[in-house]
Amino acid sequence: MLDIKGAVAVVTGGASGIGETVAKYWVRQGGKVVLGDVAPEGLARVENDIKQMGGECATIVGNVTREEDCAALAELAVERFGAINLVLPCAGIIKDGLFLSPDRATGKVNKKMTLDQFQSVIDINLTGVFLTVRECAEQMINHRCKGLICLISSTGSLGTAGQINYSSTKAAMSVMPKVITAEFFRRNIADRIRCVAIAPGYVGTAMVKGMKPKALDSIVENVPIGRLVEPEEVASLIAELYRNEALAGDVYFIHGGLRLGSRG
Repeated sequence: MLDIKGAVAVVTGGASGIGETVAKYWVRQGGKVVLGDVAPEGLARVENDIKQMGGECATIVGNVTREEDCAALAELAVERFGAINLVLPCAGIIKDGLFLSPDRATGKVNKKMTLDQFQSVIDINLTGVFLTVRECAEQMINHRCKGLICLISSTGSLGTAGQINYSSTKAAMSVMPKVITAEFFRRNIADRIRCVAIAPGYVGTAMVKGMKPKALDSIVENVPIGRLVEPEEVASLIAELYRNEALAGDVYFIHGGLRLGSRG
């Protein structure tokens, strides 16, 4: 079993949401964090919060779609704390819309998902994850670090209407642990660096809780446990995946029993 105390977590999207929650949870368990995000104000707030907790934190403003920014993030972790033990790429966006929208009156398509809607989500949610993981894993290998790459998939990977862009990226996250684990196994490093993914359902982040009450109620109606998953519950799962060295190459769902219907 791995110990979080003294371990270094690199988190993108660390200025809010799940990334922020995991960072603070990690520090409470005695770990150190390196946070990246495009939002300098949010990063400064989280860094201040962590330092008020007595934790160790380094931050860097960067865009996960830029190779040099991802390299700088990974290099900062090694320069500042000497290691990378957890890689958690939380940076992501949504730009929902139907693939094609036929007009109710004419039956002909009058609206479709734009290339920008599709490509921008792919760039951040998929390419950004690839670059973050590649750069951090390189540093982990070169410095003989031991730890976990934990990707963020989603129940949306099962296919959610209006999210062909987002769901495609999250489906990709579901297969990456198998590929990365197989490649590391070939190179005899799978015992040192594991890769998994978690797949949350509806998580009670500030963004989700800020939805219109009617929309939020309709979401909760379909969750068997009768509530949103708490961000701290997601953080707890990630911590357990890190500790338990027998967990590798798979996807772990945390959705309160949610199942998607035929309408997605």
